[in-house]
Amino acid sequence: MAEPHDLTALEQAAAMTRGELSSVDLVEHSLNRVAALGDTVGAFVTVTPDLARQAARAADAVPIEERGPLHGVPTAIKDLTLTAGVRTTFGSAAFLDFVPPVDADVVRFIKAAGLVSLGKTTTSELGCSLYSEGRVAPPARNPWQLAYTAGGSSGGAAAAVAAGLIPVAQGSDGGGSLRIPASLCGLVGYKPSRGLVSGGPIGSGAFGLTTSGPLGRTVTDVAALLDVMAVPVPGEPYLPPAAPSGGYLAVARRAEPGPLRIGRFTAPMLADEPVHPDCVAAVDRAAALLTAAGHEVVEVPPPLGPAAWPLFEILWYVLALVPVPPQREAELLPLTRLLRARGAEISAGTLAATLGELQAQVRLGARRTAGCDLLLCPTLATPQAPVGWFTADADPAADFDRQRRFSPYCAIFNVTGDPSVSLPLGTTTDGLPVGVLLTGRYGDDARLIATAAQLENSSDGWDRHPAIWRAADSANVNGDGVGRSAL
Repeated sequence: MAEPHDLTALEQAAAMTRGELSSVDLVEHSLNRVAALGDTVGAFVTVTPDLARQAARAADAVPIEERGPLHGVPTAIKDLTLTAGVRTTFGSAAFLDFVPPVDADVVRFIKAAGLVSLGKTTTSELGCSLYSEGRVAPPARNPWQLAYTAGGSSGGAAAAVAAGLIPVAQGSDGGGSLRIPASLCGLVGYKPSRGLVSGGPIGSGAFGLTTSGPLGRTVTDVAALLDVMAVPVPGEPYLPPAAPSGGYLAVARRAEPGPLRIGRFTAPMLADEPVHPDCVAAVDRAAALLTAAGHEVVEVPPPLGPAAWPLFEILWYVLALVPVPPQREAELLPLTRLLRARGAEISAGTLAATLGELQAQVRLGARRTAGCDLLLCPTLATPQAPVGWFTADADPAADFDRQRRFSPYCAIFNVTGDPSVSLPLGTTTDGLPVGVLLTGRYGDDARLIATAAQLENSSDGWDRHPAIWRAADSANVNGDGVGRSAL
């Protein structure tokens, strides 16, 4: 018999509509799983059971005819995202006791849609790294193999969804921070087009690199959460693309993108790095499925190459310069301190010149791939990485370079602003997830989502689970992420 966490987010909502479950039932079930497995997979920094139960009761009181597609469904908010009245540490000991007075716009929209947050998910410090191993929570671990990282900076969100603690989660992506954890943990991680999701109410737009987005097990769940997030807000620095008729969920359910020309490449863009055969094999499988669906898949050069890295890293250094109380600077991790030190050396003139040169490269890249509707490439150059692998040398400069070589694809599409999604279409030789990256034209999120849904359908779905999924409690989980009770 299916347990509540076996259901997708949309299936949970449908069960509530039929009267088979309530939001209170789902929230209690999820809170029990968080208590049993949350620390094991390093999913949460802060859990808010009382607020969640209160919100669940309020959700159950709303008439069925007034409910949206995800009403009453448990979720969680990334610890980088402002949440009024709830501790938000930004993954840093320097903000261990910070409680924001306001909600981020996406949090307002998630609450208004009737979803119920269980708390704040683990992230990397200030979102600076692609792994989530800090000083405020246990490291985010891959539920498929606990010795491996769940990635970052939305690592806790991915760990929570992949372990069956919640069906969908909010995250954010400034250089792959949704798509990298999705690839590692066998999930769908979606970075929307620049401007589609508000970054307000505070912040400068982060040079257009960073956006909130959804993470889930299925394309339809992710599309439904994107509908919740993609609400136009006055005063945003980037004009939002127009939404499709009926919303992104309707697009995903139809899964009819029409015949497309899809450019395929496997050469890394931010590093001259060999690509693991399992990552190439996942792209080959996606290309075969797309061809079988009637699309034309052609080999193309990458839109940008390693020459873009020195420009991107300057922006990343500057983004690390978020205000930190001077007396708490020493509590920052070595990598964060290195990035901030380098950022402090960047002059206004250098920053302006960097933005200009990067935009020139984006224009050239767009012209290079102008004949393609979508681009297909690996999400990562290496399928998985152990917890502690990036920091093993105790050298933050080596750590940062290792991250670039591990993930030389995703960040380019933060630079271009194009919508981009990691889909769990591959596996390693020992059965761990491997993602592929599918990227659309700027503003054409609908076609990207339709194609992702078509791929999911043609691959007979990918909603499979790690063994920890069946673990009754953390005592039933061994160090490999295998639930003993499920064996």
